Amino acid sequence: MRRELRSLLQETPSGRSVLEIVPEEFGLRGIRVLALDFDGVLAPHGGDQPLPDVEAWLRQMVAVCGAERVFILSNRPEGPRVAWFHEHLPGVRFISEVRKKPYCDGLAKTGQLASVPLSAILMVDDRLLTGCLAAICAGSTPWYVRAPFVDLRNNFHKELFFMLLRWGERLFVRVLP
Repeated sequence: MRRELRSLLQETPSGRSVLEIVPEEFGLRGIRVLALDFDGVLAPHGGDQPLPDVEAWLRQMVAVCGAERVFILSNRPEGPRVAWFHEHLPGVRFISEVRKKPYCDGLAKTGQLASVPLSAILMVDDRLLTGCLAAICAGSTPWYVRAPFVDLRNNFHKELFFMLLRWGERLFVRVLP
């Protein structure tokens, strides 16, 4: 797994965001389901709805793939986030009542609900040692977001914490034998 994480880190461009994912390429890679982390991937940490550009991208994903093929796999699957999706993108489901990432339970539940093998799931996360690690362990495809959405002006301490955490993860993955 360390080798896979190191390769993922080395092969991921520094400016990569969720907005670079093109739904038309899924079939070429065997991807049939999209599992998205929320914080950092769809919005800054603590946000209750996706950023406007991300919302437009999500609508495109749903139009091409179908809402039943898009899941939110966040360690905080509750409250206004869920309400926003129910109102604006019904059919996109939150995975809940599973152990948090990096456990593979959320991806297993995603595969079960979508009736696809784990290898057909693309897990999009801004953390190497949570969502990306879960994807590698489960046999899914990880998509590492190296340019997460942050809002230092409104959430300085929390964003700084996660920036340092991501930096530490990258260092840890590079240093491990």
